[in-house]
Amino acid sequence: MRKRHHEITSREKVEVILRRCRVGRIATHGADGYPYITPLNYVYHDGSIYFHCARSGEKLDNLKRDSRVCFEVDIPLAYLDLDYYGENPESCGVTQFYHSVVIRGRAEIVRDIDEKTAALEALVASHEPEGRTFRKITAATKAVGLCEVVAVRIERISGKSGLALSLIHISEPTRRACRSRMPSS
Repeated sequence: MRKRHHEITSREKVEVILRRCRVGRIATHGADGYPYITPLNYVYHDGSIYFHCARSGEKLDNLKRDSRVCFEVDIPLAYLDLDYYGENPESCGVTQFYHSVVIRGRAEIVRDIDEKTAALEALVASHEPEGRTFRKITAATKAVGLCEVVAVRIERISGKSGLALSLIHISEPTRRACRSRMPSS
């Protein structure tokens, strides 16, 4: 990472970001040679990223051809626009405050029915309001046979907090406000 002062070195803080986000983006290698990026609902569960999808389509075709993927999530916090600078705005000074995680790994269709149903349970639970109950997902649940569950096995993971805290023009109250929005483990 070029800007080391933005790097999140705590695995626990990276995992907090993964658990807070509901939508991620997966990049696969398209048949035409171009990257193919898809936003999707996911869950971080047992050290892997899981998502469900239709049993056929471009994303699965790409994964079958090349299992290497990149997965990204981000939490936009605030945008520092030109108004911040008053009478003499510095166009290159605009910035976005955010937290993000980038994962490189290999994707595989989950064949083990116990892993598949556990991943689907975790996915539903992570997207429902806390405390909400739902019918247990089992191998007999009709929807289980109608979808694929894909696991991204993490090989490399990095987290970044772009809070622009090193920029000299940011006031101390703004710095404190940004630090207060850092994920806690």
